[in-house]
Amino acid sequence: MTDAGENFSILRPPLPGATGALVFGSPHSGDVYPEDLGAAPDLAVSSLRSAEDALMAHLVADGPRHGAPLIAGRFGRAYVDLNRDPEELDPDLVEGAPGPAGAKTAAGYGVLPRLTGDGRPLYDRRLSRAEAQRRIEGAHLPYHQALAELMQAAQDRHGRAVLIDWHSMPTRAAGVEVVLGDRHGSACRARLTRRLRDLFQAAGWRVALNLPYAGGWSTQVWGRPEAGFEAIQIEISRGLYLDETTQRPNATFDLTRRTLSRVIAALCAERWAD
Repeated sequence: MTDAGENFSILRPPLPGATGALVFGSPHSGDVYPEDLGAAPDLAVSSLRSAEDALMAHLVADGPRHGAPLIAGRFGRAYVDLNRDPEELDPDLVEGAPGPAGAKTAAGYGVLPRLTGDGRPLYDRRLSRAEAQRRIEGAHLPYHQALAELMQAAQDRHGRAVLIDWHSMPTRAAGVEVVLGDRHGSACRARLTRRLRDLFQAAGWRVALNLPYAGGWSTQVWGRPEAGFEAIQIEISRGLYLDETTQRPNATFDLTRRTLSRVIAALCAERWAD
């Protein structure tokens, strides 16, 4: 069953009562760019879309069939980054932003990015504080309210909720096929990280831990094992499934989808509430 809205979609398990402790998120797979983005008029579409985790939600769409609801953002990452702190605005982009900004925001990749994924300026203007706030309240807040409802419902049912936050990374980024980010062991129990590493390695993929991606804002918010919430961020190399120039599936897309489906089935079959 799918709940589709302007900001995000939720794909739920088909059978009532089949939902487990796992919740899947895909915050960066959106490709909708509202007119009020107001990007630089000469910005190429390929640059605008270069930070997307294109097709990631499609690759992990088997999650609900195995009991893990999937929430996926619909707006493109250049419009709003759902994996960044909404309170931290880039003073080089947003008029009146208080600053100082953290490292990612200062580099141009905050909740409202200043740069595209390939490093080009998104705008030929600055955003007003009111414009920035409207975008955050209209796009970022609804997604995270819905994610919080999914996580709380899972914890209410099972005593524990586990967020699996799915992302993709440029092929050149890490020299491996998968990066697991558990905020250096603080966001989830070691059992989850070990199991995911073992599953991906059994599929023949090389796995790195926390470098160069230790987890973003969602992992930070929900990575509270002592409170019954766990989170881990999974980065999949785009070279496994995507033509990074056209943003279309490459020759190994179906193979990668089948591999991820096997990983998901094995992961969901375990009792993560124990």
